[in-house]
Amino acid sequence: MAASNDLKQCWGAMRALLAARSARTRLDRQLAARAPLPRRRFEIAVHFADGAENLYQLRRWYAPLAELAKTHPVVILSRTPDATSALLDEAPVPVADVSRVADLEAFLLDHELPIVLYVNQNARNFHLMRYGRRWHVFINHGESDTLSMTTNQIKAYDYSLVAGDAAIARLQRVLWDYDLERRAIPIGRPQADHYTRGTPFPADGRSLVLYAPTWEGERSTAAYGSIASHGTALVRDLLASPAHRLIYRPHPRSGTVDQGYAAANREIIAQIAAANRADPTAHHLHDTGTELGWQLAAADVAIVDVSAMVYDRLATGKPVLVTRPVNPDAPIETTGYLSDCEWLGVEEASQVRSRLEQLSRDSAAGVRLGRWVSHYFGDTRPGAATRRFHAAIETLLAEWRRNVMLHAHDEPVDVRELVAELDERD
Repeated sequence: MAASNDLKQCWGAMRALLAARSARTRLDRQLAARAPLPRRRFEIAVHFADGAENLYQLRRWYAPLAELAKTHPVVILSRTPDATSALLDEAPVPVADVSRVADLEAFLLDHELPIVLYVNQNARNFHLMRYGRRWHVFINHGESDTLSMTTNQIKAYDYSLVAGDAAIARLQRVLWDYDLERRAIPIGRPQADHYTRGTPFPADGRSLVLYAPTWEGERSTAAYGSIASHGTALVRDLLASPAHRLIYRPHPRSGTVDQGYAAANREIIAQIAAANRADPTAHHLHDTGTELGWQLAAADVAIVDVSAMVYDRLATGKPVLVTRPVNPDAPIETTGYLSDCEWLGVEEASQVRSRLEQLSRDSAAGVRLGRWVSHYFGDTRPGAATRRFHAAIETLLAEWRRNVMLHAHDEPVDVRELVAELDERD
């Protein structure tokens, strides 16, 4: 058994090495085929240190970044070959390959970069955060009442752009001696301004249901995924109805840890395919696309797990059901929206259509939803969040210029010396 495990580990390491080499070779070809990035151009950078498997965190910001780039040039600083290769194909703003710290140093010598944005808490963020004379700003990849949203790591950034009052209150409860009034800037959910209502199927009167579960998690305290507990039953009930159309959008990492979860995911996909064969007008969708937005806006109701997807949907102001986790170790935040949301218990999954009908008749649920939407995102009228995002950027740029003047006569810092230690580690 030990020898078998060793062989599996060896084979896994070999596959990872081959995949890394293949990604690097492909990236080198892409870089050779494009023109070099212009020097002294970019004002705002987005630092992304993860691999391609976590690009969903950055994709959520594509549309707001593209809009911002119309007034302030934006570049993505990508730290891994596979992510950089994918970004070169799909990102709406320029991408720089800074896989090594030396690459990062060279880029900083060419670009002043008053503002650097971060969408996650990757430890390699600190490779860039060690450079001063610019603002390091945490923007996150979603709004959520999970524990990851109250990490003390937020103190490491100069500023954080947060969604609204709920995020401020959440941080107030857990961060000691932190100047939230100055360092946390509410902007709402600018992604929601770019949601479209177009769909890849006809508007034929069917009720559109979005089921967007999260993955199983790597530990019991993060086991919020519902595919294995709720998913197969609720999908079966929805597919049996000629009055409903399903969009199934599982988290891209679903089934990567638990084989039972992976099997349930495959079963749901097979159910959808069978339903479409039986009725080609049904147009049920297994959605694996990179774009997230139109699904949230178009769905009449969304069924989601405890995850950032709750709040992505909440930003639309439209009805949402949250699956109640079956793992008792998975904590549920009890002071925010989850304390007052519309839950879907596992025992209700097989009759989910009845639960949806009940929700549609509950006027009090609509009032509660509106109150929480305002608490989490503030003004959700079209364009309001984008204006707040741009205003925050302008404020930070003005503050950067003020500090540049204030420290104009300071002794300059040689970034080559600052990078030496990290460069050796790379």
